[in-house]
Formats: sequence, structure tokens, C-alpha cells
Amino acid sequence: VQLQASGGGLVQPGGSLRLSCAASGFTLDYHAIGWFRQAPGKEREGISAIRTSDGFAYYTDSVRGRFTISRDNAKDTVYLQMDSLKPEDTAVYYCAAAGTPPVNYYYTKEYDYWGQGTQVTGSS
Repeated sequence: VQLQASGGGLVQPGGSLRLSCAASGFTLDYHAIGWFRQAPGKEREGISAIRTSDGFAYYTDSVRGRFTISRDNAKDTVYLQMDSLKPEDTAVYYCAAAGTPPVNYYYTKEYDYWGQGTQVTGSS
């Protein structure tokens, strides 16, 4: 089971990036893919998730209206389109898969499989 996160980089405020999370090796369906981020000195926080059964999307207030989560089932890939980036969006971004339906889609302990992080840095 592997999740591969990619697409991070250096971006100016107001810019955009698209992160990808490619899943492989799953023998059973996973119930959700979540995106998390961890800024230096801070705890990892959930910011967005997508329910695989119907594509329902979840967003925290900090990213709602700026970030869009989507999926390509044929490619087993989930995307996070990040627009209007702010310096405070600087963090390592992780994707994760939940093997059972989460109670709280933003809670790290609801997720069973994690990808490596990809760095997003907002420059001024």
C-alpha cells in the first residue's frame, strides 16, 4: 500500500499549485482521502478530504473557497488545487487514506495510510 504525494514547490502569494496523491497497492477500497499539512513547530492539521463513495468534499475554514479537492478514479489519484495561496499556507503537505469511514475527516487518527510529504512554500 503506497500513497505518493507530489506537486509542492515555491509560490508567490496569490499563486497556485496543484498537489497530487497517487494511490497504489490497495486490495480493498478506502473510504476517504485526506489532505493534511504541518507547518514548522505546529501540529499536523487536516484541511480537506474527499469521500470516495460519492465524491463529497470537506474543507476547513482556513482553505474553503481557495482549495479544491478532486479525484480521478481511473488514475487512482486525488488532487488538491490550491489557489490564492498565502504565506501562512507554507507547510509540508501530506495525503492519507482511511480504511474505514472517518467520524471526523480532519482527524489524523482516522487515517491508516500516509504518503510522504511534499513541501509548499509561500514566498514574499
